[in-house]
Parts: sequence; structure tokens; C-alpha cells
Amino acid sequence: MNITQAAVAGTLESGDVMIRIAPLDGQEIDLQISSSVEKQFGEAIRATLYEILHRHDVRGVQLIVDDKGALDCVLRARLETLLVRASGLSALPWEDRS
Repeated sequence: MNITQAAVAGTLESGDVMIRIAPLDGQEIDLQISSSVEKQFGEAIRATLYEILHRHDVRGVQLIVDDKGALDCVLRARLETLLVRASGLSALPWEDRS
């Protein structure tokens, strides 16, 4: 998936997460996380984010995550919404990528 523009999804309300994405030159992923529950769930948050980015073949982006205690399902929904907005697609390609 090609990220062509900066985008934002989510809110800063308790139990939610705001994620911002911007394209970068190169193939690296610059992940910055600020979370109220990072000590307890930081590794799980990172694993979820990287899993979704890998599934949709996203590279060369800066991802800024402001987490306010969002559940895993909320984190996934916000990131997938963000990918659609930043890539200019109307929906994610849901077919099997195997």
C-alpha cells in the first residue's frame, strides 16, 4: 500500500487513540508512541501496529500514536481507517494476501 498523504484518525478521549501518519523518503517506519498504559501494554501496542502495517505492506512512513488506553480492537480500527485516508483508497483490500 502506498501512503501518499498525511492523515489523522481517532481522538484524544479516554479509551481512544489518535494516530497520525505521513509519508517518508525511504522504506523505514518511524514509530513514535505516547501512551498512558505504555509500561503495561507498550509491547502489545507496537506488535499490533507493526502487524497491521506489515499485512498491508506499508513502508516509508512516520506513525505518531497518542494512546489514551484504547483496546486492541480500537487501535486496529483507527490504524486501518488511517491507512485508507492516507493512501487515497476508498476501502482496504480485504482479500487474502498469502
